[in-house]
Amino acid sequence: MTVSKRGRHLAQAMAKRAAQRGDLYAVECPSRGVLEHVTSRWGVLVLVALLDDTHRFSELRRKVAGVSEKMLAQTLHALEDDGFVLRESYPVIPPRVDYSLTPMGREVAEHVEVLTDWIEENMPRITEARTRQGSRRTSA
Repeated sequence: MTVSKRGRHLAQAMAKRAAQRGDLYAVECPSRGVLEHVTSRWGVLVLVALLDDTHRFSELRRKVAGVSEKMLAQTLHALEDDGFVLRESYPVIPPRVDYSLTPMGREVAEHVEVLTDWIEENMPRITEARTRQGSRRTSA
């Protein structure tokens, strides 16, 4: 059975597209690192915070209460490497650095924001479930 030129071209194009797409279930796929950056506690909070506006480091640190300087710097660096955060430094005294979302960062942040909204809205149900689980564990 011979495959037409068109069929072969389509198969090659599909294979190329499949090779470009990430596979989160594959151990060696770099998409796992991106998933970790986007879904870590600090990654989520930084992305959602930057949806509001551009922020300086100190503003982000105040907004994302509880994050250390080291963790915030690491998180921003990882999100910048992934193409989600834009770091702009200005040659002024004192030095000024602004962080904002890239178009791709805005896209992923909007998805993450849906999850954070759901969690906040459903905290009463989650708290109730935790209480029930705690009761079951202590009575067992």
